Amino acid sequence: MASNEERIKILQMIQDGKISPEDGTKLLEALNRSAGLRPTPPRVPSPADEGRYLRVRVTDVVTGKAKVSVNLPLTLVDAGMSIASNFAPQIAHADIMSAIRSGLSGKIVDVVDEEDGEHVEIFLE
Repeated sequence: MASNEERIKILQMIQDGKISPEDGTKLLEALNRSAGLRPTPPRVPSPADEGRYLRVRVTDVVTGKAKVSVNLPLTLVDAGMSIASNFAPQIAHADIMSAIRSGLSGKIVDVVDEEDGEHVEIFLE
């Protein structure tokens, strides 16, 4: 499995504008392929997704400092799901997709990974 450091580096490059979210998705998928993981099929964006965002925030449990903070338009939700699944694979993809389809807003995932010392939050805005 690709290391969290590799994923964080890719996410940081997206956040810093060094690469596009699409390029970041390709890199994350390449990491998953090298680890033997299969990418999820793409979702067709709806007109209701315009102007809405999926926000993924990863903070250090000890320091509270943000490691990653990425805002992705729902039209690029596949990239967001790829990012989120790398940090919290136990999160049910179907539950998140259901929340998106229902038009839900706010925090939809709040997970603390004690082993890696990370707090992962996913929001729909």
